[in-house]
Amino acid sequence: MNRIVLGALVALALAGLGTFWWEGRAQVERAAPPPEPLATTEVLPELPPSEPGDMVGPAPPEASELTREQRRFFRYDRNRDWRITRTEMLSSRTDAFRKLDKDGNNLLDFEEWAVATVTKFEGADADGDNRLTPAEFATTAPKPRRKPRCAC
Repeated sequence: MNRIVLGALVALALAGLGTFWWEGRAQVERAAPPPEPLATTEVLPELPPSEPGDMVGPAPPEASELTREQRRFFRYDRNRDWRITRTEMLSSRTDAFRKLDKDGNNLLDFEEWAVATVTKFEGADADGDNRLTPAEFATTAPKPRRKPRCAC
């Protein structure tokens, strides 16, 4: 209790001291003479007129629209070489890890999680070269879910 009372008294004292300091500073600034105007003898040059006439600027670059599958492919293909390595595939699979941990205790070993991902990767890698082409990667797409009808 004593600490609370002492803290309140110190806070009030500091607030009062700050108020007196602020008011005293305002009195000093009111008595100060106004600043002298700056004497400028330099003449600024005029700006040239801004009339482009017949000039035409370059055309803006056109953005190509990616398909849904291409966007999904590039989320995994970090270096944009049109091949997904095993390392690239495993680097973004943290959500899948959480899905495999059924009881939510985070005790799923990385090796157990990696087995499912490597199995999926090897199942999609038809030619066995440890790289997925866009066509091979398309086989790993999740099945589309049906949206439930409105239950209004």
